[in-house]
Amino acid sequence: MPASITRNLITGGAGFVGSHLVDRLMQAGEEVICLDNYFTGRKSNIAEWIGHPRFELIRHDVTEPIQLEVDRIWHLACPASPVHYQFNPIKTAKTSFLGTYNMLGLARRVGARLLMASTSEIYGDPEVHPQPESYRGCVNTIGIRSCYDEGKRIAETLCFDYQRMHGTEIRVMRIFNTYGPRMLPDDGRVVSNFIVQALRGEPLTLYGDGSQTRSFCYVADLVEGMIRLMNCSHTGPMNIGNPGEFTIRQLAELVRAKINSELPLIEKPLPADDPLQRQPVIDLAKQELGWQPEVPLEQGLEPTIAYFREVLAP
Repeated sequence: MPASITRNLITGGAGFVGSHLVDRLMQAGEEVICLDNYFTGRKSNIAEWIGHPRFELIRHDVTEPIQLEVDRIWHLACPASPVHYQFNPIKTAKTSFLGTYNMLGLARRVGARLLMASTSEIYGDPEVHPQPESYRGCVNTIGIRSCYDEGKRIAETLCFDYQRMHGTEIRVMRIFNTYGPRMLPDDGRVVSNFIVQALRGEPLTLYGDGSQTRSFCYVADLVEGMIRLMNCSHTGPMNIGNPGEFTIRQLAELVRAKINSELPLIEKPLPADDPLQRQPVIDLAKQELGWQPEVPLEQGLEPTIAYFREVLAP
């Protein structure tokens, strides 16, 4: 194999974000090993690459070690929606801790650079708004979301300890709410929830009064930021997200207007530890990567809705 071809390992590569990253790297002529246990990943997401000479698919759980020869590790494996990560919270914590530990061990052994997909959830229910990378967060260590929040926090800790102790090359990326085609219809995230409810002709469910805010980044923008971070010299942590801030009610109204403006909005109690505000400061990404999102929410919803129409078609 020519030395110029980069060998990439993507954990969680059959998942929502991972499969879009697979597409980008394969289209760029690189070699990709996709690792997934199919808890939230789907083989259909990467079906077009199965059988390609530069693509390999391995069914594996990152909580178990694996020996591979690779140049770069994109560590994305972990359920990222509350429905899925609360299904088995102990397994979620193990995936973040042991999975990251195993991937860092692999990176150290083979001299690979590792990018860890962290999350804006490490900021918890923030007391600082919007959130810069310097903010240390406000997380309930014993709450129902802490398996994910604290799991990602310890994963970040491991990355920087491996860098300090072993000189392991790391990149840490804090991902803010991402949406786009290949999200799971039942993943419980607000964009997919609203679109699926609207396409089924059901009322759109707001938790609380809908005044809590989120910032939504289209998946293609996110993957571009991820690739730029992997390629640059900055270790992070770095926020990658869209600083456009919307209330959940605004999002519901936007989805309703695009699918069926007659549908009612109904309110239910706010879940425990649900953050009231979430908005990234992306000055660091602009400065170090020359990156900022290009797809506004209204535009990114179009292909997302089209995807769900196809998935839900009888």
